Amino acid sequence: MSLVGRERERERLAAVAASGGALVIVGEPGVGKSALLSCLDGHLVVGVEAEQDLPYAGLHQVLHPFLDLSALPDVRRAALEVVLGLSDGPAPPVQLVGLAALELLAEAVVLVDDAHWLDRASQDVLGFVARRLTGGALVVTAREPVFAGVPTIELEPLADQEADVLLAAVAPGLDAERRSRVLARAAGNPLALTELPFGGNTLEEAFAARFATLPFEVRSALLMVALGGTPEVDLTAAVEARLVQRDGRFRHPLIRSAVVQAAGAAEVQAAHRVLADASDEPDRRAWHLAGATRGSDENVAGLLEKTADRALRRGGAAAAVSALERAARLGDDRERARRLLGAAELAAEAGRRDDVERILLDVRGLDLTARERALVTWLPTAFDDGVGEGAAGPGELVGLAEAVVRDGDVELGMRIFWSVAMRCFWVEPGAEVRERIASVARRLPIEPGDPRMLAMMAYVCPVGQGDAVVAGLRAEPVTDDPATLRLLGSAALQVGAFADSVRFSLAAQRGLRAQGQFGLLTRALAVEAWSRTRLGDITAAEPAVAEAATLAEETGQPYMRGLAAAVQAEIAALKGDYEQAAGKAAEAERIGLAAGARPVLATVQLARSLAALGEGRYADAFAAVRRIHDPADPAYQLALRRYVLPELVEAATRSGNSDEAAKIVEELDTATRSPALAAGLRYARALLAEGDEAEALFMAALDHENSPWDRARTQLAFGAWLRRQRKPAQARPHLKAAKEAFEAFGTRGWAERAGEELRASGESRNGTGELTEHELTIARMAADGLTNKEIGERLHLSHRTVSTHLHRIFPKLGVTARAELKQALMTYADTVT
Repeated sequence: MSLVGRERERERLAAVAASGGALVIVGEPGVGKSALLSCLDGHLVVGVEAEQDLPYAGLHQVLHPFLDLSALPDVRRAALEVVLGLSDGPAPPVQLVGLAALELLAEAVVLVDDAHWLDRASQDVLGFVARRLTGGALVVTAREPVFAGVPTIELEPLADQEADVLLAAVAPGLDAERRSRVLARAAGNPLALTELPFGGNTLEEAFAARFATLPFEVRSALLMVALGGTPEVDLTAAVEARLVQRDGRFRHPLIRSAVVQAAGAAEVQAAHRVLADASDEPDRRAWHLAGATRGSDENVAGLLEKTADRALRRGGAAAAVSALERAARLGDDRERARRLLGAAELAAEAGRRDDVERILLDVRGLDLTARERALVTWLPTAFDDGVGEGAAGPGELVGLAEAVVRDGDVELGMRIFWSVAMRCFWVEPGAEVRERIASVARRLPIEPGDPRMLAMMAYVCPVGQGDAVVAGLRAEPVTDDPATLRLLGSAALQVGAFADSVRFSLAAQRGLRAQGQFGLLTRALAVEAWSRTRLGDITAAEPAVAEAATLAEETGQPYMRGLAAAVQAEIAALKGDYEQAAGKAAEAERIGLAAGARPVLATVQLARSLAALGEGRYADAFAAVRRIHDPADPAYQLALRRYVLPELVEAATRSGNSDEAAKIVEELDTATRSPALAAGLRYARALLAEGDEAEALFMAALDHENSPWDRARTQLAFGAWLRRQRKPAQARPHLKAAKEAFEAFGTRGWAERAGEELRASGESRNGTGELTEHELTIARMAADGLTNKEIGERLHLSHRTVSTHLHRIFPKLGVTARAELKQALMTYADTVT
């Protein structure tokens, strides 16, 4: 009867169980989450507060009935063995553990009650599984949503009529006054409606009163069960008191909490002591000893520190952080800073910004070593590549990195320096700071050809060191390490080697997927998508950027999410979907403006420029792309500005801003190994030139090795120029090739532009573009000076029919007057012979 009024929710659960997938049920304690869960048949797991600091304890409970490790591929099996403590090995990423769990649960029905009490590592894995589960079913209850991106229903209190029906069913003999009081106090909470009729004004009070009536030994046993132990006495009295079921499980998770709250501090400590003495598991024993300790105890703190080490080896960073924090509170003051900063480092590596900020508050006022002071400065900036309010700037951090390395801590110095390099991508430190960073980098104990150094120099000095980076990328020996390949892909993007960027990024993705490194996979996908889009390969870029956007959300990388949205806006603009381009650009801009993430804002302006070009709004197109070149603008980005020259110059020449564009081209016009910049400069020079020089520059641009997109773009511009120079026959092959290429790329608007130019050059709608013999005869007569009437008389046509023929002939030859026919026919004869 406690399920009164839950028919719709029961139908939703039944549908999930039948078809597969995941569902989270949230609501206040006692609202009926557990009762609703009991409607399904499946493997039930209940989160226990006492186990929330034991890494993967919850996952072990979930997987236990399905734990056939022999069915898993080697990498996934090894990952599960490590996190479940079955073998030693490097701590696997959460996503790799999630892939293994997903495989084991592919056909299972799992029910998890009170998921908010699961350890954080288990929550992360189950969230990963829940977002991908299709065949099996996972239904979870919690006080608040625990998994992002998973369907969730919120269980509301019962309506007045439903509450009245439920109370009448469980307590039909209540007098009117008591009935009214219970209804008011329960406020639609089903558990309260079923418990308060038998005593107490609140659920906690009702459960505490029943607990207090139990014999001492039963009370002690029940308390130990609540703290994660097993009962060793008869619990019949607790069953009769409606606190536990006959199998010893609490009738409701709220009762567990009520029992601990009702017991006195001395009782709780004594129970922890008994449980510690009885446990042969070192981690459980350490936590029970911590619960039994009053004041400080360095021995217990040492045990907790060892627990943190074991948790870290199994991939339980959150559990390790909790253990180190507790050790810091219990141990000697001399060890407090070291333990707290160790916890803060782990929290930063796990991406838990709130934990870092909270821990660093506890560090204030403590006596710190030089290394510890460096950590206090650096750790708050170790999120989102240092982008965000209050983050230390590159200039400040590079000095810190240099000092740390000088003091002998090369590992920490390199970590800080990598933060510096990444910051130079997202924000703009200025030329002086960049040069200082490069100077420090050259003194680091790392080879110039090392992929880490190539990537750092690409981020810090994409202009000054661009050629060296390109040479290093081409000379780099083959490697199968996905992390190294990802770095090389990122470096290639910075210096405009987009084909190399795609190659390295794709190679990295295979390994990153296999290893479950989804945070790095997000970046590899985003780099691939950005580079492919600049190469015009939007068909392949679309799925890559869509996955990058999803994973960025899942792995908590907001600025990568913004970059993905900006690339999606660029793709939409290229495809001619200008409404979607505007929406995605606005979404990306909101993210980018929040912290001045320049690559996001630059790509937004590129997308807007492309959309404006497609719609013929050339002044708007120039204004948008011009912002990327303005050092005072938030969209200015040192590396990316060099790869938008085609958009800049095309918009400029069509909007009367050629002089300003020419100045920018002149500034960037240097010999370079950057394929993208070199191609952009060739295109820009040709577009800005006049007369014979323009034709020579267009021909030179086409003679170089270009990407298919750059070539098609150049052919379109060259063909249009030739047509304007009244060379339609020469223009057509270029325009036709451009049109076919743009159609293959899926860039509808560009294909239409090429088609319009082709028709204007005299190409017929069926694509032949040639004069028929009849048309050629008429054209020659007209070129010889015959009138329409004279031509008609010779060919036995009316003068009106001759006029119609000439209207078709003129566009095919690219002329507008009879006087131009003789020269046009000479050119035409050259092209058809």
